[in-house]
Amino acid sequence: MCGIAGICNILSNELITEQKLSAMISMLYHRGPDGKGFYIGQNIGLGHARLSIIDLDTGSQPIHNEDKTVWVTFNGEIFNYIELRDELKKKGHDFYTSTDTEVIVHLYEEYGDDFVTYLNGQFAIGLWDTKRSKLILVRDRVGIVPLFYKQENGSLLFASEIKAILAVAKESPKLDPCSLDELMTFWAPVSPNTMFQDVYEVSPGQMLVLKNGQINKRRYWDWEFPLTNDEYNLENIDSLAEGLHELLVDATKIRLRSDVPVGAYLSGGLDSSVLTSLIHHYGNTPLRTFSIGFENQKLDESLYQKEMIDYLNADHSRITCSDSDIADNFEKTIWHTEMPVLRTAPVPMSMLSGLVHSQNYKVVLTGEGADEVLGGYDIFKEAKIRQFWARNPQSKFRPLLLKRLYPYLDLSKGQAYLQNFFGTAIQSPELLWFSHLPRWETTARCKDFFSDEMKAKLNKNDAISRIAQTFPSSMSKWHTFNRSQYIEAKSLMGGYLLSSQGDRALMSNSVEGRFPFLDHRVIEFANRIHPKHKMKVLNEKFLLKKAESQYVPENIINRYKQPYRAPDIPSFFGNNTSPEYVNALLSKSKISEYGYFEPDRVDRLVRKIKRGMAIGYKDNMSLVGILSTQIWHHTFIENNYENFGK
Repeated sequence: MCGIAGICNILSNELITEQKLSAMISMLYHRGPDGKGFYIGQNIGLGHARLSIIDLDTGSQPIHNEDKTVWVTFNGEIFNYIELRDELKKKGHDFYTSTDTEVIVHLYEEYGDDFVTYLNGQFAIGLWDTKRSKLILVRDRVGIVPLFYKQENGSLLFASEIKAILAVAKESPKLDPCSLDELMTFWAPVSPNTMFQDVYEVSPGQMLVLKNGQINKRRYWDWEFPLTNDEYNLENIDSLAEGLHELLVDATKIRLRSDVPVGAYLSGGLDSSVLTSLIHHYGNTPLRTFSIGFENQKLDESLYQKEMIDYLNADHSRITCSDSDIADNFEKTIWHTEMPVLRTAPVPMSMLSGLVHSQNYKVVLTGEGADEVLGGYDIFKEAKIRQFWARNPQSKFRPLLLKRLYPYLDLSKGQAYLQNFFGTAIQSPELLWFSHLPRWETTARCKDFFSDEMKAKLNKNDAISRIAQTFPSSMSKWHTFNRSQYIEAKSLMGGYLLSSQGDRALMSNSVEGRFPFLDHRVIEFANRIHPKHKMKVLNEKFLLKKAESQYVPENIINRYKQPYRAPDIPSFFGNNTSPEYVNALLSKSKISEYGYFEPDRVDRLVRKIKRGMAIGYKDNMSLVGILSTQIWHHTFIENNYENFGK
């Protein structure tokens, strides 16, 4: 992955200079430390910060076609570029590099705007057609690679990260109140919103076309599910398992294509174990793995990691994260995420990519996406039980099934607690977002700390209503399980897991992540599998386990799923001391000055924490959310970001 940036003058006559583009690219140095390049034409300027992975010698960008009428700046990877290159050569196209990027300009020549449908990859593309004075911005199907834009004074600015846009924008950055409200509900703003007013992302699976001063958007891909039972893949379970295995093997093999060494993350869970085993059995590269552990044994998965390492005889490196590591790296993490977070999990992931970088690796494969695609999350089980419970809302026994799902949580408070917490909207199971209401309502408790000023800005603007407007009209005809999958993919995965905990944590150390489970062919295949094969009763990822059982130890296949978690409150208030920035930004004066939260409520939370009385998700998420919002404001709104990451 790399960093891209650009300026397109729509109605402005202001000169585009290399100095401006360089200012943007300098903010993306961590994404592309191996080189930079620029193209300036009439009304257009493209910039690129390069992380050299394919075609190390001649792959510098921006890339052009034969007569230099099409230019592209590109971040990501086109995994099927070898096959595309061969096809394009047969059609008469000449190549002057060996990079995957060059297939983009020739595909555009051949197929116009439909070029994107031929790509198997993860990408953010800025393409300029000089003949038509036309700019195309396009992002990969699921949102692995980021891409942002802002219209200002007759120009359109775009970049891989918002800080690159801020570097040349004339307007001072401002918080978008609705986006903070959405983040405090769904863990991230609803696409295309960002934390910054008037700065938007190109949504996953979307193409933005700027021509004749007009911006047109179209969705070229989305998650789709059967509308009726007869639209599902009706092959028997053995055939389905074989088909899934073959797709995963190919998705993994093409993601090993690289001119630099490729490693893999190994968490000890099913997904990363399957992935590393596929690399071991089908790859043409030595298996090099990386993992992170925690000093807190409740969070650590080292025993399972070791079992898989020994099973595969992998060359492995490991790093351990302490509470103090979280506090020491939290400010810089927010500089990278460019938005607040509700958990500290991105910090250890950034430390892990730092380990990869220190071992001279630039690329890792990860198991991200398997839970969303193949039905692995507890929230899917929870929704299944709640749908069952909704058929008899007065039952005293059905809610007790929920205790089986969360052995790591304290659910000893009895029937009334279960009824109150998980019984949200139990009378309305037909709601499209029924599966996610308990989580959303739990997260939204962070908003109890909002100031009156913040609440007034929201003016009763409901976050759930806003996200519901983004759902497809056909969603009401989907199986309830598939609705849950779609919401999870479009909210938590796209907005947080692939962003703050994914791209930003990886690229903070110039490491590219690749995701075989998010190959669009795997997703499209899985979406046509009936939910009963994804989760058999409450056995999650049933088909994946069946497909890969011979490649992974039985102990890993059958282990209880442990969610990835990192230390929260103890990191900032350990041993009755806190880092200076924590005390400063959580002080009543700073809380009041920034205006997002109510100072007295925050002060009571801090005093509660210092007394050792903090409990549960609400206190943890609220503290991390408030602190990270304060850091975000200090960093970006007060313009302290330019030298922070260097």
